[in-house]
Amino acid sequence: MIQFSEVFPEQKIVASLMRQLSWTHFLELIPFKDPLQRDFYVEICCIERWSVRTLRKKISGMLYERTAISRKPAKLIKQELKSLRKQDTLTPGLVFRDPYFLSFLGLKDTYSEKDIESAILREKDEFAEC
Repeated sequence: MIQFSEVFPEQKIVASLMRQLSWTHFLELIPFKDPLQRDFYVEICCIERWSVRTLRKKISGMLYERTAISRKPAKLIKQELKSLRKQDTLTPGLVFRDPYFLSFLGLKDTYSEKDIESAILREKDEFAEC
């Protein structure tokens, strides 16, 4: 209960969320260290009326990390989540997902297809040597 009150300090927001989410939803959301990530899942969960099972699946599938919104500065993320809360409509940044996880390649923000190919081949060779 203490963690719950620390994570969700605003009574007004909690009162409205309690009508849409179960206690089990909250138990899944409390462990998040990043409040923006938690807010993302809260808002999407409310809009799309996810079950706890669906929420767990989306969290384990790293939905937040795969959406375009996660790559934006914190100020813009807060702004989009605030407008989402007011309008209950999904923006492209919340909908479009990156289907590939390429962080293990160590590429910077912008890269070409050739860079991806070279990095994959390098990783493949390193893996083969192990």
